[in-house]
Amino acid sequence: MSSILHEDQLVAAIEPWLQHMRWRSNFEQWRERRINQERYQQARIDQIEGIAGPLDRQVLLDVGAGMGGFAVAAALKGATVAACEFNRAYCEIIKLRAARNELTLPVYNAAGEALPFADRSFDTIVSWDVIEHVQDPARMLSEFNRVLLPGGVALVTAINRWAWKDPHYHIRGLNWLPRAWAEKLIQRRGRSKENAAFQDMQRLSEMHYFSYGDFVELTRRYGFRVHDLKERELRAGKLHSPKRSRRLIRSALRALGLERLAYRAQRQWYVGMFELALVKER
Repeated sequence: MSSILHEDQLVAAIEPWLQHMRWRSNFEQWRERRINQERYQQARIDQIEGIAGPLDRQVLLDVGAGMGGFAVAAALKGATVAACEFNRAYCEIIKLRAARNELTLPVYNAAGEALPFADRSFDTIVSWDVIEHVQDPARMLSEFNRVLLPGGVALVTAINRWAWKDPHYHIRGLNWLPRAWAEKLIQRRGRSKENAAFQDMQRLSEMHYFSYGDFVELTRRYGFRVHDLKERELRAGKLHSPKRSRRLIRSALRALGLERLAYRAQRQWYVGMFELALVKER
């Protein structure tokens, strides 16, 4: 089958899953990045290699692989990859994306709480923008522990319960409102998922958001040591601030010896999500 045909099929398969986001001011740019996700994964690849080593030496599981951008990019870098995704339509998109790149990628239609793999099967797990959506976050963490090798790493994101700007609805202050009020605001702003391909997905009140301390405590119950990847970058002097004003503020805080304290306060009450490495105890 020609690459042009794969391209056309991939775009047609993705389009219905984008229409509910037309309110975005940068919709066309965002759409292009969704269609060509595998081309925009270098930051994630660098992050993983900084924690777990070269990708071409890893057996990697992508849980909640979405439209397959990272799974395909990792496979192109030489990793042995399995993609696990609950949404059947997304599974087909992953296969089309892999075919466009002349890859045969194993794709499993399964939930994170019941991974269809033997114990100690993987060096590394990635699971970004997933845990807030599952039915049972604790059960998923238990499954991560089961399928990881001792010393293996799960790289995850978790949404901050007190995020100032909600990562899903892009509304400031949303998470500081009672959930019933927040959902009315989402409806009023025209950002609900009704009449879209996502209309069967959860409402805000059905998703799992966490304070940083609560999430760390939950992961520890399932045998993980937790590393905040952004704080790790900060300690190494590698945390990048895109805005000049923020860089100046950080420089001033660093000079006063307050940068780490300020970061932790921001993590508690402001940032949208936590980016974490969970290391399985040996």
